[in-house]
Amino acid sequence: MAPGLVSPHPAVSDDAIKSLNQVTAEYDDTLRFYLNGTKVVLDSADPEVTLLEYLRGIGLTGTKLGCAEGGCGACTVVVSQFNPTTKKIYHASVNACLAPLVSVDGKHVITVEGIGNVKRPHPAQERIAKGNGSQCGFCTPGIVMSLYALLRNNEGPTEREVEEAFDGNLCRCTGYRPILDAAQSFSVKTGCGKAKANGGGGGCCMEKDGANGGGCCKSVSADGEEQPIKRFTPPGFIEYKPDTELIFPPQLRKHEFKPLAFGNKRKRWFRPTTLQQLLEIKDAYPSTKLIGGSTETQIEIKFKGMNYNASVFVGDIPELRQFKLHDEYLEIGGNVVLTDLEEICKDALEHYGPVRGQPFATILKQIRYFAGRQIRNVGTPAGNLATASPISDLNPVFVATKATLVAKSLKETKELPMSTFFTGYRQTALPPDAIIAGLKIPVAKEKGEYIRAYKQAKRKDDDIAIVNAALRISLDDQHAVESVDLVYGGMAPTTIHARKAMEFLQGKRFTDLKTLEGVMDRLEEDFDLRFGVPGGMATYRKTLALSFFYRFYHEVLAELHAEEVEIDTQAIGEIEREISRGKKDEKAAEAYIQNEVGQSKSHVAAMKQCTGEAQYTDDIPLQRNELYGCLVLSTKAHAKLLSVDAEPALDLPGVVAYVDHKDLATPEANWWGAPSCDETFFALDEVFTAGQPIGMILADTAKHAEQAARAVKIEYEELPAIFTIEEAIEHESYFNHFRHIEKGDTEKAFAEADHVFTGIARMGGQEHFYLETQACLAVPKPEDGEMEIFSSTQNPAETQAYVSKVLGVAANKVVTRVKRMGGGFGGKETRSIQLAGIVACAANKVRRPVRCMLNRDEDIITSGQRHPFLARWKVAVNKDGKLQALDADVFCNGGWSQDLSGAVVERSLSHIDNVYSIPNVHVRGRVAKTNTVSNTAFRGFGGPQGMFIAETYMEEVADHLKMPVEKLREINMYSPETNMITHFNQELKDWYVPLMYKQVQEESAYAQRRQEITEWNKTHKWNKRGLALIPTKFGISFTALFLNQAGALVHIYHDGSVLVAHGGTEMGQGLHTKMSQIAAEALGVPMSSIHISETATNTVANTSSTAASASSDLNGYAIQDACTQLNARLAPFRTQLGPSATMKQIAHAAYFSRVNLSAQGFYKTPDIGYTWGANTGPMFFYFTQGVAAAEVQIDTLTGSWTCRRADLKMDVGRSINPAVDYGQIEGAFVQGQGLFTTEESLWLRGSGRIATCGPGTYKIPGFADVPQVFNVGLLKGVHWEHLRTVQRSRGVGEPPLFMGSAVFFAIRDALKAARRQFAGGDGEGNREGEPDVLSLQSPATVERIRLSCNDPILKRSWVFPREDRAAGGEGTMEKSWFVSI
Repeated sequence: MAPGLVSPHPAVSDDAIKSLNQVTAEYDDTLRFYLNGTKVVLDSADPEVTLLEYLRGIGLTGTKLGCAEGGCGACTVVVSQFNPTTKKIYHASVNACLAPLVSVDGKHVITVEGIGNVKRPHPAQERIAKGNGSQCGFCTPGIVMSLYALLRNNEGPTEREVEEAFDGNLCRCTGYRPILDAAQSFSVKTGCGKAKANGGGGGCCMEKDGANGGGCCKSVSADGEEQPIKRFTPPGFIEYKPDTELIFPPQLRKHEFKPLAFGNKRKRWFRPTTLQQLLEIKDAYPSTKLIGGSTETQIEIKFKGMNYNASVFVGDIPELRQFKLHDEYLEIGGNVVLTDLEEICKDALEHYGPVRGQPFATILKQIRYFAGRQIRNVGTPAGNLATASPISDLNPVFVATKATLVAKSLKETKELPMSTFFTGYRQTALPPDAIIAGLKIPVAKEKGEYIRAYKQAKRKDDDIAIVNAALRISLDDQHAVESVDLVYGGMAPTTIHARKAMEFLQGKRFTDLKTLEGVMDRLEEDFDLRFGVPGGMATYRKTLALSFFYRFYHEVLAELHAEEVEIDTQAIGEIEREISRGKKDEKAAEAYIQNEVGQSKSHVAAMKQCTGEAQYTDDIPLQRNELYGCLVLSTKAHAKLLSVDAEPALDLPGVVAYVDHKDLATPEANWWGAPSCDETFFALDEVFTAGQPIGMILADTAKHAEQAARAVKIEYEELPAIFTIEEAIEHESYFNHFRHIEKGDTEKAFAEADHVFTGIARMGGQEHFYLETQACLAVPKPEDGEMEIFSSTQNPAETQAYVSKVLGVAANKVVTRVKRMGGGFGGKETRSIQLAGIVACAANKVRRPVRCMLNRDEDIITSGQRHPFLARWKVAVNKDGKLQALDADVFCNGGWSQDLSGAVVERSLSHIDNVYSIPNVHVRGRVAKTNTVSNTAFRGFGGPQGMFIAETYMEEVADHLKMPVEKLREINMYSPETNMITHFNQELKDWYVPLMYKQVQEESAYAQRRQEITEWNKTHKWNKRGLALIPTKFGISFTALFLNQAGALVHIYHDGSVLVAHGGTEMGQGLHTKMSQIAAEALGVPMSSIHISETATNTVANTSSTAASASSDLNGYAIQDACTQLNARLAPFRTQLGPSATMKQIAHAAYFSRVNLSAQGFYKTPDIGYTWGANTGPMFFYFTQGVAAAEVQIDTLTGSWTCRRADLKMDVGRSINPAVDYGQIEGAFVQGQGLFTTEESLWLRGSGRIATCGPGTYKIPGFADVPQVFNVGLLKGVHWEHLRTVQRSRGVGEPPLFMGSAVFFAIRDALKAARRQFAGGDGEGNREGEPDVLSLQSPATVERIRLSCNDPILKRSWVFPREDRAAGGEGTMEKSWFVSI
């Protein structure tokens, strides 16, 4: 997170408060601003609400709450203001979840509702909607507003500016490609992405000739003239006309910023408008909290329960937002926002030139990846400094450049050297009554001074650093070191100098290689990290510290053109992304296109989602007498509950009740969970995981409920806890669920095979990170114990069943309703029931409506993840590469309750062959019982884990055999020539994996690129490229037979309109869109005549959850069944009225002839039913298949990487809607890429709590993580003779996810090249040896990549656990800070 301004917070005396009240007695107490063009005057603003809470509170619910920490961008709005730094109007995209309401006084707030609606959308809204850039739609309003802000500030943005405009936004559904394509339609096409002019890192062909080269080859026309700006409006779209935008209200140009003071007993806000007023406040009340961007403070208030009773907003003091270019230094005001600092640094670079301007180039580089644009629009240097974060990206630069800080108080102005400013963890030398007024950043010397900055994070964009550094050295004419600053962040509790290395360097000849060796030795001493260091990653952090200096050393040598020493040119520079692009085969469905089915149509709700009109659970207007619920959760991983005292909470203002297990209808009603009812809604006398619900507080506002939940006093007696699969195996802690599949004679095969290899496959879990967290509203009815449940759930029927149990009424008294979800991915299949049951119990107790939407951290610690897996495999293979046998023990971490873990491990066993024919198989699956969150369904449901085990043994066996893995895959695939029967005895039909395997290689020029990569890796020491080709087959059907059924209800009304209800829920996957197409095609009406209102248990009963990629098949056939019945009834009227009759005329005639115009449809999947143990019967109805090729480049000095290209081909049969299917494929691939690379869940060893519980610590892929070239196609030109699904389509939601592993295996391929470079030989890679076979654990995080490289820097940095005497005497070894389960 980008820090805000923080000051020490001592106890406050009454005198100080009186003195403060005197100072601010004359201040105004009225907020005045404009909202979507309308003037707003607030005389009694609530001092505790954020801008987001205010907007949603007045009914503008288009702006969403996704994380409450400024990390996802769902709450993005635009705040237009006169910028005192640039003296221009600036339209700032900001995170409304962080912005205090006081910050918008005198400004114009624009929300997604203010720029357009469904009838008259803004071009940004229309293009994202029609370009398929919105699936679940929860993130869409924020993305629209980021694009809108870009267009308001820059009518003709470059492609690079468009690409980087969304660095503060996340999307979990689309895979980003369609959003970028829609946004790029506004860009001005000039130049190449690598050109520095376009914001690239250099490397453009024309720029290499010199400082400016000849300009970029692409921006010059044939006759040498620069090409004019071209803006292309795609056909059928509204043209973008900047002059039609909302104007900046003229009254605001004349707005007088008055000092403000307002608030209540708990909190008061002050907003001075001059520096003098601020200093008076600070003098009267030194511990007052200064707020700049509130990017850190709001997080402290929201997640840490901090309470600042006096806060001062300092963002509207023009004196603190000025800058001046002096001869020897740049002076900036402390409150210049980082976006302006970017422009100031560009001006400074131009003013001082590239040599003297080096400090500003380093600041620019660090700001580029500093948080997201929304944070940079409000964050300030003073906030960074005062927060004193040890991982701040800018503080090391300020220290290394010898900047001085100007501290002002009422009494004096002091200049503090940055080198001594940080005194301890989050502590500074700033006097209590002083403020940071400005910074003086010296320019570099004309000659001999070199400054560079580096940063490594889990993800490139919008991420906090793991380690960063600013390195400065000054040399004399003989290249001897005159002065040096090696400043690091992330290596200690503060921003720190590498003192020993600096002392060693003083006076040394820089061009002597012994100097490098000496510095590396001293850096090891400077950063002698313990294995259990807070923050973890000891080896990686130490390696980065050395790697950064190694890179710096050779970058400086290159600048010196030093001939007396060999320069490692490979170490210079970092990976730069090109502007991403991609293509889809738009003609894939041509052969079978019909009137409605087979057509590429946008998501039916896309436009509503883009304009903020689409309603989600928490957008439902407040009910009369409604209360807010907040969960009281366990803070221990395993403990006895000694006492729970809610009295302190019940005494707080606004609190109405405390709800726990005593409020349920019966003690039995507390138990839930399918298939085994082993979980409680409320803990009884023991808790089994941190985050287990103990109770719920009900209050009049969400804030009051949150505050009260923290006040509940709980006493625990801690018990031993188990976290990892290995610990569970050691303690034999399993659920009573064992499955195995056995075929052939494995023992005989192992005895007779040429080779037998063994290995271990490990794979971490994955957080769903749907943008809309779990949410529920329960509305009790006055009669018969009835209740209506509005829930964000994939499983309305099970929600209804458990709520009726909680209430002690029959299921017919409970109606569950779902309009749409903001993403689900399996995380709302069972885990949504927990919240619905608790909220229903609460509503029943107080007989009032109760609403609860979880915070992101609550959602993550209560709702479960994808199961982590561990497999011990043994494979028999002959010399020719033919697999003979597989034996495997497979374990998944189920967490503390069983949930769906049994079915997940079953699916992993059925997918452990992936696409390979293995004659003899014996695989066994167990579910480990641990004290972590109860893991649950997640897109793929054990399939990706099983296939990951398969591809792991394929990769390692190929390495052992020294055979290309592509060949090993090809010769072992199922094929009609060899075998088409799987290890669970099901015959494969319509089998096209070998065909697609061939097509993808041809279409992606795979063999040629493999050759190019081999050559590249020979000549690049620290940059390696890798390539992988991964096939997949995914079985479609619920493995529980009874779930393979669906119902539908179709009504035709007098006017010819059709209302369809079916059992599936809409979570962004386009199910309602496809169902509307099927109904329209079946009834012969246009799709516009079809409406699907919601999914509800009173229209279609006993539904299966929307999961297993089977919902289109099941519900589509049920709808078709209903439409067939209606068509039969309408046939006489069609004959009578003729072929040109409309549905309105036909329905009218039928009604007056007393014909039933409603029909109920039903479908059950035929011919399935597998028997475990006996290994008989078909397990799946069919298999969806695909192949993906991916290419990556890794930086082996840092572990950084980028996906250069991905080519995907899926067999989805005859697609119902290719646009929706492409959206599913791209989204699943990127989600799969995240699963196997950046997304790592970690637990804190000390408390057993999950550490990665928000976007700040858990990294899903961002816009800059998508493949730079992303090509997707659907299989065509084949016959699907055995496919008996609706329209002969195949399920597409889950199958593409595993193809994201192609990126993981491409990284492994690149790592093999890196390890060969450093194997054996002299350690410098001059002689190639053969390293051990690499066993790479998933996810391949930047840390794992770096730690797998096996180079000399890594070897010297390795941190081993030491004996930990504090932990219990001798023999106890240090443990890591984090636990990976």
